[in-house]
Amino acid sequence: MMQNFDYLNWIAIAVAALAYFALGALWYSKALFAPRWIADLKIDVNNPDAKKGMGTMFGGSFVLMFVQCLAIAVIAERLGIRGAGWMSGVKLGAFTGCCFSSATIGVNYLYEKKPLSLFLINAGYAVVGQVIAGIIICSWE
Repeated sequence: MMQNFDYLNWIAIAVAALAYFALGALWYSKALFAPRWIADLKIDVNNPDAKKGMGTMFGGSFVLMFVQCLAIAVIAERLGIRGAGWMSGVKLGAFTGCCFSSATIGVNYLYEKKPLSLFLINAGYAVVGQVIAGIIICSWE
């Protein structure tokens, strides 16, 4: 069964994780959602403590995105859609992004009473990131 992961395309998984991570630079930039995200979280950008631990945050984020991409690759393999093309990747990424990531974020935000706009920004990032990852993983032979 799945005692090892030799059947996975590790290069595709790594590229998918890098693409997902790179999307974050755009998604949370001033050009897109940074101003609203900062306002919703009430971050004081002038506070020097606000930037402490950024390396750990970025490194940890990449590792967690790699784990998500690994799961997408396992699901794609089990469904027999690895190499099936970009549309299979769109569907798989939208499914995992909406049903797992967005739903989990949503449950947490309900209890934390976070604003809908913050949910839309963060859940949107998860869905788009996983769609991109799905496209890469399902298109790569």
